[in-house]
Amino acid sequence: MLDIRPIDATISVAPQIAPEDIAAIKAAGFVAIVNNRPDDEEGGQPSGDAIRTAAEDAGLAYTAIPITHAGFSQAQVVAMSEALANANGPVLAFCRSGTRSCNLWALAQASLGADRDELTAKGAGAGYNLTNLRPLMDAVAQQG
Repeated sequence: MLDIRPIDATISVAPQIAPEDIAAIKAAGFVAIVNNRPDDEEGGQPSGDAIRTAAEDAGLAYTAIPITHAGFSQAQVVAMSEALANANGPVLAFCRSGTRSCNLWALAQASLGADRDELTAKGAGAGYNLTNLRPLMDAVAQQG
C-alpha cells in the first residue's frame, strides 16, 4: 500500500516504493522521484534501477541520492536542492520509512535560507519529528 505523506505543495515523502507503484504516483500528480535509499539495505527491497526504469518509462524524472546510516553530506544536501529546483512540479522522495527523505528535504531547504521553525512544523505535519535535526539545519543554514 502506497503511503504518501505530503510535506507541502512541492514535496511529499514515502516509505519504500516499488516499480508497480509508479502509475499511481504519476496519477497523483508527481513529476519526479528522489530515491534516498541505498540498494541492498534490506533483503527483498526493489532495486533503484528497477524503480528508475519504471519512473522514466512513465515520463517521471528520477534522481538517486542514497543516504546511509552514516548521515548526511553537503553534497547530498546540494543534490536534493538541485533535484527539487529542477523538478518543475511535485516531487516524491522515498527511503525505508520516509524519515531520511524528510530530513534531507529539511536540510536542503535550510541551506537555501528557509525558516527552520516552519520546516520543523511541516515535517511534524507529515508525521516526522525534526527536533533532533535542528542543530544540523542551523549549521547548513549558516553555510548556505
